[in-house]
Amino acid sequence: RIQYLVKENTLIEEHVAGIPGDQFISAYFVREDINKVRIAKEFVKFNERCFVRLLGDMRSYNYIIDVTPDFEEEQYRVRAIDFDQQSFEGNKNIYLPQFFVENKAVVELCMEILNPQTIKQYQQEERSLIARRYHFVGSHIHDLLRCMRVDNLSTPEKIENLRCELANYHKHDAFLKCKTMGEIVYENIKVMLFQGH
Repeated sequence: RIQYLVKENTLIEEHVAGIPGDQFISAYFVREDINKVRIAKEFVKFNERCFVRLLGDMRSYNYIIDVTPDFEEEQYRVRAIDFDQQSFEGNKNIYLPQFFVENKAVVELCMEILNPQTIKQYQQEERSLIARRYHFVGSHIHDLLRCMRVDNLSTPEKIENLRCELANYHKHDAFLKCKTMGEIVYENIKVMLFQGH
């Protein structure tokens, strides 16, 4: 949840506490006491959260790392702070933070620390958590998705391109019937969270 104020055409979001991703990568990755496994695990989960909801452009300066002391170690939580590329772009890789050069050091860390089976396990865990949250908020998410499905969120060219890419990626032709970006988001949520992808 993010608190915000709205006046006419202006939306002001509250400050989100944490270390900007680019600063975290440059300052924390050189520390000896950093828990690389926890960082890698959290980035895999963040990547999954972005892809499920089609939140794009999560370069290192568009998210923060919330560091919480936990007895002898630290917990890390990656949180998006820039939402202007929510469900807009037509290229599926825009919705996967792993493909941005600004995140290269984190991707290399994940590849060094985690094996493919572990990555898949973390992805499944995150999808299960998102699915539980989805059911918990109930009508709120359905109202939002209903609005998104009829709103004009992107251009026809980007909608066409993304629905084709996701149909191919998920091997799921229902994407090809989507006429709006909101319908694509809804279909992506269904496929990734509730159809055992």
